[in-house]
Order: sequence, then C-alpha cells, then structure tokens
Amino acid sequence: MPEVTESAVRGVLETVMDPVTAKSVVASGMISGIATRGGHVAVTLEVDPSRGPSLEPLRLACEQAVRAMPGVLSATAVLTAERAAPAPPPMPAERRVRSGPVHRSGAPGGGRIEVPGVKHIIAIASGKGGVGKSTTAVNLALGLAAIGVATGLLDADIYGPSMPRMLAVTEKPESADGKQLKPIERYGLRTMSIGYIVNEETPMIWRGPMVSSALEQMLRDVQWAELDVLVVDMPPGTGDAQLTLAQRVALSGAVIVSTPQDIALVDARKGLNMFRKVAVPVLGIVENMSYFVCPKCGERSEIFGHGGAHEEADRLGVPFLGEIPLHLDIRTTSDSGHPIVVAQPDSPHAQAYKNIAGRVWKQLTAKQRGPRAAPRIVMR
Repeated sequence: MPEVTESAVRGVLETVMDPVTAKSVVASGMISGIATRGGHVAVTLEVDPSRGPSLEPLRLACEQAVRAMPGVLSATAVLTAERAAPAPPPMPAERRVRSGPVHRSGAPGGGRIEVPGVKHIIAIASGKGGVGKSTTAVNLALGLAAIGVATGLLDADIYGPSMPRMLAVTEKPESADGKQLKPIERYGLRTMSIGYIVNEETPMIWRGPMVSSALEQMLRDVQWAELDVLVVDMPPGTGDAQLTLAQRVALSGAVIVSTPQDIALVDARKGLNMFRKVAVPVLGIVENMSYFVCPKCGERSEIFGHGGAHEEADRLGVPFLGEIPLHLDIRTTSDSGHPIVVAQPDSPHAQAYKNIAGRVWKQLTAKQRGPRAAPRIVMR
C-alpha cells in the first residue's frame, strides 16, 4: 500500500476549487492542518464564519478528493472558524446566573451530538492534571466491564492522549465505508483515541474549535454499537472540550478525580461546579493517591494527606465513590498497557476500582434518565 504523505494530500487538495474565489482551497489559505497516519487522513479547513453554513459542499469535496487517493483508508475534513467577540453590553450593577440552555459564540456545529446505541455517557474529569484521572478512567471502565456492563472508552484528551500506551494499542482503526471508524477493542472495551490516528510524538497544535470538532467526530463518527456506558476520559480543566461535551451531549453524569491535598481539591471543586452549572449530575468524587503503603515494611504513609476528597464530597453533598492508594503496581501495569483490573484482577487495588464501578453503575440504573435538555446560562 503506498504511503500517504501530507504533501501528497496537499497536492490533491490543489484540485478542489472554491466556487466563490475560483481558487483552490490550498491557494485560498483554507488548509490549516493535515494529519496522516496509516492511511487515515484528517484535514482542517479554516474559513470565514459568515460562509460556514454554505461551505458544506466544499468540505465534502475535500473529503471525496482525499478519499480517492491510493492508500487512503478514511478521510475526514472539518470546518473551523474564529469569530471576533462582540463588544460586551453595559452590565448592570447586579447580575444573576441561572440554569438554562447555553449558547456559545463561535461554537462548532450547534445541534445535539447523537451517539446511537449508547445508553449512558459519563465524563471522568479533574480540575488539574497529574491526579491520575486517565488511570482512573481506564480502570473504572474495565471495572464496569468486569461486572457485566457493555462499556466503551473514549480518550477525549486531544493534546495528551493516554489510551494508546495504557491499553497497548499500536494498530490503527479501520473504516469499512470511509466515513465511520471501527473502535479498537481491548480487554472487552470498545475504545477510541486521537492517539490511535496521530503519531505519539506529533504535537496537536490545534485551536479550541478544532479540538471541539475532533471530539464531536470521535463521538459521532465511530461505530460504538450497543453500549450500556461510554466512559469519556476528559482533558483536565474546564475548557472547550469539557463545554462541548457538557452542552451538546446528553451526559448521564460526571465523576471527579482528585488527590487529597487542598491545592488539588480547589481545582476539583471548579470542575464539579462547572458540571453543576450546565446541569450535568455529579456521580461522585474519587480520591486518588489516597495513601502509600511501603512495599518493604508495610508502613502506611499519607503523602498527600488523606480524606480531603471525602470531606469535600460531604461538604458539597455529592457521593464519595472511594479511595485508591498510590501503589507501584497501579503505575507499572498502566505503563505496560495491562491495567491492574485485568493484570491483577484479584488484587485489593483492582477490587477498589470494581467497587467504584459498581457504585457508579448503581447510580446510573437507579433512575433511568431520559434525554437531558441542553443547558442555558442567562445573564441579566
């Protein structure tokens, strides 16, 4: 199979003409990004926001041109636009924020993102990086699968995808029709990550709208099939990816991961409050790296403190889902691509993840939630 290079893709796009300017999309400066990996091609076109809705035929033409290239297995083109922020109106001395539908200026798309066949979508989130959120997301998903729940796992961290390494995925996703990707199955999970398509060492130098578009496509254009739960490993913080998911997907809930120390809990509180403001149920808080037990002497040390997340959950009135220790086996099994729930299924650490999974599943099934209306924030 011939190698598909960025320059070859750019050359083919030279033949796709913008009917308004009579120039190719390359000559017009529309091409802001091209990514190729193993026959899968992603093209980003940056366009004038005022022309956005009328450029769908041009986007499709780019996809079709690239898809026809020798060696291309799938091709995806996305439109992005940057819109100048309007001057803010004078604010009254007092203003009130209340729940309701949220409208984001310049947000890509605008309709509900439907994921057919998936009963529940849950977000695994944290206010900051470095708290073990991805490790928790993977082992929670595996814990759900271990108790008989049909589970999928989406790595939504576009800038720092972890799933290729944590699940030992080296192959690339396939596409039967050139439009939808088949998820890669590992340990009973259906999984997808931008890291499956883009080389591990390639930096994702993308603006917010491009990140949101990629996240939407990994939700909508993957053949997830019938799932009880789709676990979404979110990037840390409260940025575009989190807002896209919270505002345009019918989330059944969010799980917040934090370490016990105060500085981490401050950021965890921000993440929790973000989900509350957009009317996403918070299923609970997990305290990760809760304590350390010396493998030689067995002495327990509370390196980051202990119980802070439990106290925070009680204070905020959300469930405390459980605590996970800081242990060498959890780290080594994750780094090797065989997470502890599958590598050491009878270990106390694996059981801790399974217990958390059971508590999450109990909440999801205790009250079957219907489609959630999109939230709105009204300033007045």
